[in-house]
Amino acid sequence: MIDSVQVASPGSAAPVIETERKTEGITRLISLDAFRGLVMALMLGELMRLFEVARAFPHSVFWRMIAFNTQHVEWQGCSLHDLIQPAFSFLVGAALPFSIASRKMKRQAFGPMFGHAVRRAVLLVLLGIFLRSLRSAQTYFTFEDTLTQIGLGYVFLFLLGFTRVRTQLVTLALILICFWAAFALYPAPSPQFDYTRVGVPQNWPHLYTGFLSHWNKNSNLSWAFDVWFLNLFPREHPFVFNEGGWSTLSFIPTLGTMIMGLLAGEWLKGKGSKEQKLRGLVVAGATLVLLGLMCQWAGICPIVKRVWTSSYTLYSGGLVVLILAGFYVLIELKGWRRWAFPLLVVGMNSIAVYVMSWTMGAFLGAALDRHFGGAISFIGGATFQPVLHGFLVLLIFWLLLYWMYRRKIFLRI
Repeated sequence: MIDSVQVASPGSAAPVIETERKTEGITRLISLDAFRGLVMALMLGELMRLFEVARAFPHSVFWRMIAFNTQHVEWQGCSLHDLIQPAFSFLVGAALPFSIASRKMKRQAFGPMFGHAVRRAVLLVLLGIFLRSLRSAQTYFTFEDTLTQIGLGYVFLFLLGFTRVRTQLVTLALILICFWAAFALYPAPSPQFDYTRVGVPQNWPHLYTGFLSHWNKNSNLSWAFDVWFLNLFPREHPFVFNEGGWSTLSFIPTLGTMIMGLLAGEWLKGKGSKEQKLRGLVVAGATLVLLGLMCQWAGICPIVKRVWTSSYTLYSGGLVVLILAGFYVLIELKGWRRWAFPLLVVGMNSIAVYVMSWTMGAFLGAALDRHFGGAISFIGGATFQPVLHGFLVLLIFWLLLYWMYRRKIFLRI
């Protein structure tokens, strides 16, 4: 998400096509940039409010699938929408081996690279807090945002980028096991626990019993940590709970997701054939998905994104790897690149997209309502007006990004 992925190809004579650029002997790995573009497009897809449109078709299986996959699940499980943040995080890790190789080729020393990594981490955290504070009367200190979660773990990821693959694998395993153990050892809520006090409706159907109750909403380790940690900062009101159950400590397993990306990036940067790399991605992705499901089926750890459980880290990471494999086979193996150009325009300016989504979405939507609201309502009708309205905002975003792409304006942190 942060760095565009590049691979060294000194002296390459390959022609530059619409979806490929060369700068100082560096050629982009198009499949990763295109995948990043898909992730950002899915994020912007919220503007079309498809889950609201689905309510007009309560008996349609198709629209039920659309509704499920365009919003977060309430607690256990994983929709397509729930894969956006892990895909962000994964792609940060996947970009790192290529970024390090590029900097080494330019003979940068470790010190300046480390300093840059620290500055990047701090800026990501600050940018995340800034964007989350836009609708607040004062600075809203929160650390569950995508950018802050990445920033909190980025320096550790950078240091791991200089270690052996074995060290990276061991670190990933320790993160998953220790994070699971921390939740399992933290006292489970008692039968008398008042869930309504922490924003959970009475008789909420997603509450666990028995061992899995260690992962119940707003009564677990992450919630307890935030009740202490977030109240250390100036706040309009004392922090009691997060309405969605999101938490600061999720940055730890998010680092695990980024390490998976790091491993994938190392694999793709390796010397194997494209066919071998594809097989490795498919096997790894399927294995991770199966491991995540087994943890849930065995009653060891539920798949819950909102606290980023270890099983969710495995399951979502595996799905992300399998999607990456699909992009890899189409773009790198088959050489079909032109279809991905609209995604590439978005993926090469991911920071710009993220900031635009927070700062310009409401402005552009209001402008469309003001000048073309009648026409949009007439064409879309009462049911599809939100879809058409959101699509037009998306189109404006894309045209702005295309303008930046043509002028080689790429925002970096």
